[in-house]
Amino acid sequence: MTTLKVGIASYEDMKARTMAVARGEHRIAPDEPKVWFTSTESFAKVLSAGNRDLLRVIVEQAPGSLDELARITGKAKSNLSRTLRTMAGYGLVRLERGERGRITPKVAHDRVELDLPLTVARKAG
Repeated sequence: MTTLKVGIASYEDMKARTMAVARGEHRIAPDEPKVWFTSTESFAKVLSAGNRDLLRVIVEQAPGSLDELARITGKAKSNLSRTLRTMAGYGLVRLERGERGRITPKVAHDRVELDLPLTVARKAG
């Protein structure tokens, strides 16, 4: 599998970065984060110990549907669906539609790397 590189940036910074890319003022480097969180708290919530356990179960048990995943984990299907949709939004899982419309969760990466600068370079002025 692959490593997903994530970063932390405010909504305003993410919007400014996206607009700079759209205007051709910034080119995304291969080593830059591909996914952004607005805070370390939101990153920690999405990748909590319980959610990492859920990812491990998906990889190890390869459930064929959300119903099967609910049986394996003992969690409500509605809660699993909500959690997995959030994780899919961050590129951590794929929700593949299978036979008879069943949704099958697949883990997209085996590692996450957090790019978290501790200081911000000041612009010369």
